[in-house]
This record gives sequence, C-alpha cells and structure tokens, in this order.
Amino acid sequence: MNQPSSPLPPSQQPLSFPKSIPHNTKFFLLLGGLICLIFFLSLHHSSINTRKLNWGEFRQELDAGNIVNVNAIGTSLSGKIKSPNPKDSNKTVIVNFSTEIPLTALSDQEIEKQIYTKLGKNYNASPVPDVLGMLMIISIIASVGIVIVFMFMFRRTRDQILSGAGNGLLGFGRSPARRYNNNANHPTTFEDVAGLDSIKKELLEIVDYLKDPQKYQRMGARVPKGTLLVGPPGTGKTLLGRAVAGEAGVPFFSINGSEFIQMFAGVGASRVRDLFQTAKESAPAILFIDEIDAVGRHRGTGIGAGHDEREQTLNQILSEMDGFTPSESVMVMAATNRPDVLDPALLRPGRFDRHITVDRPTVKGREAIFKVHVRHIPLASDVDINVLARRTVGFTGADIRNLVNEATLWATRNGKNEVEKADFDYAQDKVVMGLRREEVITPEERKKVAYHEAGHTVVGWFQPLSSPVHKVSIVPRGRSLGATYTLPEGDPIGLSAKQAHAQLAFAMGGRAAERLVFDELPAGVENDLKQATKLARRMVSSWGMSGKLGPVAFSTDETHPFLGREMNTNREFSEETARLIDEEIGKFLADADALATQLLREHRTLLDQLAAALEAEEEIDEPRLVEILGISPFKTIDKKEQELA
Repeated sequence: MNQPSSPLPPSQQPLSFPKSIPHNTKFFLLLGGLICLIFFLSLHHSSINTRKLNWGEFRQELDAGNIVNVNAIGTSLSGKIKSPNPKDSNKTVIVNFSTEIPLTALSDQEIEKQIYTKLGKNYNASPVPDVLGMLMIISIIASVGIVIVFMFMFRRTRDQILSGAGNGLLGFGRSPARRYNNNANHPTTFEDVAGLDSIKKELLEIVDYLKDPQKYQRMGARVPKGTLLVGPPGTGKTLLGRAVAGEAGVPFFSINGSEFIQMFAGVGASRVRDLFQTAKESAPAILFIDEIDAVGRHRGTGIGAGHDEREQTLNQILSEMDGFTPSESVMVMAATNRPDVLDPALLRPGRFDRHITVDRPTVKGREAIFKVHVRHIPLASDVDINVLARRTVGFTGADIRNLVNEATLWATRNGKNEVEKADFDYAQDKVVMGLRREEVITPEERKKVAYHEAGHTVVGWFQPLSSPVHKVSIVPRGRSLGATYTLPEGDPIGLSAKQAHAQLAFAMGGRAAERLVFDELPAGVENDLKQATKLARRMVSSWGMSGKLGPVAFSTDETHPFLGREMNTNREFSEETARLIDEEIGKFLADADALATQLLREHRTLLDQLAAALEAEEEIDEPRLVEILGISPFKTIDKKEQELA
C-alpha cells in the first residue's frame, strides 16, 4: 500500500498551481465577459441602425428640416434624422445619423450658428475628451496590476529560486520525486510482500547495510550501488522498493523515469542533480526510479538517432551513480520490464551491480499472495486457497489482487456475508474471458459450440500428457463463444516433445470434433489454429524438436527499432531452410489433427454425451466431468476438490 508523504519544507516542495478557480474569481470573470458582450452587441446594433451622412448631405437635410437633434463632440456630429420608411414610401421614420465636419469647414464661423438657429435646444455641444489622460490612467492601472501579479508569483517561488539557484525559473529544475514517510504507523514491510521469498533474502543485505553501514565499511566491503528489479508488469517491483525502505527505516524517494523529461533541454539533468542532492542531505536514503527504460534506453540508436534531452538526463544519472563525484551514501533501486533496451553503461558493475528478476509467482507463491489479499475478507468454507492458486497459472500479484477484489465485489452485489467459491469462479471467468455476452445464439450454433468444447475436453481427458481439464463452458464471454479450462498439476518449467505434441492435439480437438460430427470445416477456430501454429513453430525453429532439421535453433532478430535498437534484421537461415521449417510445422499440425480425430472416434459416445450435457447445463466442472467421462486413466482427481464441489 502507498505510504502517506511527509510534509516537505518550502524549499523542497515542487511548484503547484491551484486546481480550481475560486468562486469570486469566476463571478468577476463572468460579469466582465457579460459586460463586454453587451458592449459589443450595442456597438453592432448601433452600427446597423445608424445612417452615415457626408457633410453635403447633412447641410441639405438640415436646410430641409429633417434633422431632429444634434450632439456635437469635437468635429463629430450625431443625432436623429427623419428618413423615408422602406416599407411605406409615404411615411417617414426617425433613425440615428452620424457625420464628420471636414477640416475645410472648420473655419466657417456660421456652421454652429446655423445649426443652433435650426434646432435650438435640440443642439448640444461638448468639449473634446482628454483621451491622453484616460490612456495614462489605464496604463497606470494595468502596470499596478502586473506588478501585483508578479509579486504574488514571486512569493510562491521565492523559496524555490533562493534554495535552487541555477535550477531554472519557477522551479522547472526541481525534482518532482515524492518522499514517503516510513515512520508512519503502518509502513510497508516484507510481511506485505508474499511469494517472493528468495528475492526478499537478496534484498535483506541492502536493508542490513542501510541500518548499519559501519559494519560493512570496517571489513572493506562495498555494498552494491544500484539494484535493478526486472520482471513483467504487476509482479511487485515497486512494492519491493517500498518494503526495503520500510524495513530499513530510511527516507525513500520515488520517481518515474518519464518525470525527468521535459520540453526544455537540460531540465532533466537539472532534476537528476537536485534529486541526488536532496537524497544526500537525507542519507542514508533510497532512490527508487520506476520505469527507468523511459530515460535509460540505448543512446544514439533507433529511428532518428538519439533524443538530446533524454541522453543528457541519462548522462547525468550515470555521472551521479559512478562518475567523478559519485553519491556514496545513496542507494539506487530501479524497476523495468524491458531490460533489453537499457544502455550498457547503465547496467555495468559500479552502477547497477545486481539485476534481480522478479518473475511470475509459482503455485506456493500464488497461494501466499492469495492469503495476503484475503486476510481481511470473510471467506466461506468451500473456498480452497490451494485450488485457487493452481487455477491461476501465469497470474501476477496484481492479477491476483484484482481477482480477489472482483470476487468480493460480486459477493457484495449479491448481498452475501461471505465470499464463496462460486464468486471466485465468476471473477476468474470475468478476468480471463471477459463479461458474459447477452446475445441470442441459434440452436444450431449452440450445438456446434458444445461439440467444439467437448472435443477439446475429450482429447485432453484421454491423453497421458495433457493437463487435467477443470471446467468446460459454452457461455459466450468477451470474444469467445466457449472455453475449456485446464488445471496443471504444477508450474511447468519446460515442455518435453511429447508434452508439446499433446498440447497440439488438445488445441486441434475442437476443430476435429466439428469436422467429425458435422462433416464440415468450421471458421470459428482461428484462435486455436493461431496458438497451435505458434507452438509448432517454436518446437521446430527454437527447441530443435524436428527430426528432419535436427537440434538447431533458427531465429530472427525480432527487436523493435523504436525501442532503442537498429532497424536492420538478419535472418540466420536460407530460403531452403525456411521451406523445410514450414513443411515441418505443417506436419506437426497434421499429426496433431490426426491424433485428435482418432481419439474422438474411439470415444464418440462420450463426446455426444458431453456435448448434450453442455447444451443443457452450459457449464460443467470437474466432478460432473467424472460422472460423464469417468475417471481419466492417466490422472487422478483431487479428492478434496471433489468434496468441496
């Protein structure tokens, strides 16, 4: 779990801006906008309804007595004039008018007298306003406003600028790292990390050093400067970093690799310097850089060569870890799921001395992780943690936590007081296959899906090296119309040739069943064929399981150029060898299809019975499979599972 961050002094707090505008500010902004809108609408309206007169037309209209009133400001005249009605030529209407006294007429002393004689009190004259004075007042007000704004911004950034000279204006060069307080009531420790016992033993040395560095210094030992955690997403790399900090009781600074990079060159390097300087002041301390591949990729490679800002940042990290002025009192931990794209200078001894692989947990590890996540959840008596761990092969710690949470949510929605086995079954189906699709399937399609899944089950049930079938379903979920779940007896470390061929036959079982029963080749077996072809290609080209080609690995460079590699890819075999590889793949798949068809013909009665049961029940678990197919001659069912079911 995340630890609450401790309050930092003003000199170490990153610059932040208000997330929301105060209500009074919103009111004045809206009021100002409304006033501007009314002003512009009034100008637009007046411009439409105002008749423009030249000086000659004005004199004529004045002599004709059509001018109603005149307002004079300097050389500008405006007022109202009688004008013909465009709708009725026999009537007149009063509209606005405007005109300008020409410079040649300003010397005529009789103009004002003539207008006054004609209009009398309807003539108003005003002096020219002091525009220059108004502009000066507006300028003074705007200058004062700008000064106030800059004073406000200066007060908020004063401490940062004073304490981080050279880090850039407004704190762009300040490190955005978050410091976690490990002196809280509930810090993250190794007790919160399950299923990674060997990795925790490796990290205990770092904890011991941080607690008592003098013990190692007396013996002349040099503790690794950097530790790189490598593994798939969700395996607990960040959790391990927090646990190390919690066990050692030292400051823990966490930052993501992408937070170093900004649009301005040099900002990332400045942030690295500030981060290590802050850690030195709190030494001994731990710096945890998550997703370090965002900043630590190969320099000068890929499309378009390197990125100057990223490379400057990486160079600064290299210098801080083991350059001319290394940070001896700072322990660096980093996490990535792409170690192949990291720069070699970052991985060499002296920087990241230890590379710890955080892989997917084994059965015992998954069982321990389940126990950690269900310790505060009321479980029903029919829930077996060991069975859950065996059913979740390939799940990471994050996947298991999500599975437990989905089961708890489903039980809560159904008004239960305990989480039952059925809730975990629903959660696993939802996580692995997707939500149930509420769609209408015709009886013919339903029958084909039932025979397809029954074909997989029968082939797997009567093969000595297939994983035991645990559950069969024809409920449409996600992009699939059905599924057959297997329950491995353990975590397979590697596949033998016989086991691989058994998996190929199991994958071909659905297609073989539909062809045997309906005498046609189905189109809905794309995923089965794709997975079988992928496995067969690895058997032939990577694992040396082909008798014709022999124990040779034929591989191509599959690295992506955008991830820090070169674009050129070399194939290490000839066209003739490629043809032989394709032939062997086709032979493996054809043999698997023949084996699946043979097994289905031998057990055709059981195939029909299982398909009919699936059409009626939709989902069948392992005890029900034993009732229909009998106990598999090659496997034994878990008695405890059967009793619980």
